[in-house]
Amino acid sequence: MDFMQNQMMQFLHYTAFANFEIGHLVMILIGLVFITLAITKEFEPLLLIPIGFGMIIGNIPFFPGLKTGIYETSSVLNILYHGVQNGWYPPLIFLGIGAMTDFSALLSNPKLMLIGAAAQVGIFAAYMASLALGFTPAEAGAIGIIGGADGPTAIFISSQLAPDLMGAIAVSAYSYMALVPVIQPPIMRLFTTKKERVIRMKPPRQVSKLEKITFPILGVLFTCFVVPTGLPLLGMLFFGNLLKESGVTKRLANTASGPIIDIATILIGLTVGASTQATKFLTPKSILIFALGATSFVVATTFGVLFVKFMNLFLKEGNKINPLIGNSGVSAVPDSARVSNNVGLEYDKTNYLLQHAMAPNVSGVVGSAVAAGILLSFLK
Repeated sequence: MDFMQNQMMQFLHYTAFANFEIGHLVMILIGLVFITLAITKEFEPLLLIPIGFGMIIGNIPFFPGLKTGIYETSSVLNILYHGVQNGWYPPLIFLGIGAMTDFSALLSNPKLMLIGAAAQVGIFAAYMASLALGFTPAEAGAIGIIGGADGPTAIFISSQLAPDLMGAIAVSAYSYMALVPVIQPPIMRLFTTKKERVIRMKPPRQVSKLEKITFPILGVLFTCFVVPTGLPLLGMLFFGNLLKESGVTKRLANTASGPIIDIATILIGLTVGASTQATKFLTPKSILIFALGATSFVVATTFGVLFVKFMNLFLKEGNKINPLIGNSGVSAVPDSARVSNNVGLEYDKTNYLLQHAMAPNVSGVVGSAVAAGILLSFLK
């Protein structure tokens, strides 16, 4: 009888109930909120469902030493998490993004590239704010990249500069990517007039196949000669785009834009979510990172809109740019471009801005990767 009681007590000792802390419940509830937003509001469901479910998995309490948790060496989750810690998954995602991206809008109106560059101010603003709040330069650089609204880039740079903060940085970056339709419209309305919101832009010109094929080759040569540290991301981005535009590697382009990016997204979302284990994640630093990330994202959106207004001072009537596309300078593709289009349609139901907004949007993808390379070059 005593033996059976001891066995039962030992069993109970290993259950989640015996190892439960209030922080686990907090993180599980946040995971459920992510899943709810993904399903009911369709906020980035491909990201929020894996991350939300990962949060639930990562916060089921367990007895330490059984190789169960994501931070326990040689556990299954720990092995999968190596792809995040060592920066394997982000280049694969960039490969898929490149294979899905059409740079025609950017090639037809190259000056719109400046908007994508301007929006990266949010990254460096958050970097300086993080330094002022006591983070190390490396940590500040990793936190700053949240302003680009680019989850894979945030994971890649934090794996290099601040691995201990990776969970908070990654969840923050993906959260703000998902909340683009909520955060950006009020900023866009605040800094534009009704007259500016109905500006009509000239239709993009037709881009030749030669231009499309040449762009990824020249793009990788130029960007990676300037910032070689961005090669893992930029190289894969432009390689994926060449697979798409060459016209002779359709199978490879389909694989990159389909199975490869889907598998990488599942693994990166699930393991990043699981890395929010309450005992390691719920810290004052994590909360501060979320606040800095929000500030960075707001600054990036604001500066993108204001930069278009500044450009318009030098453009003639008929060539002016609708400042509502300034928000799409962040690299949340294609959500921020859709937001530009949707807000524009609120004020003129026949003024479609999507084709124009895609230019700074894809420029923002390149810009955030270049910014990450710049930060790595002098912080690593």
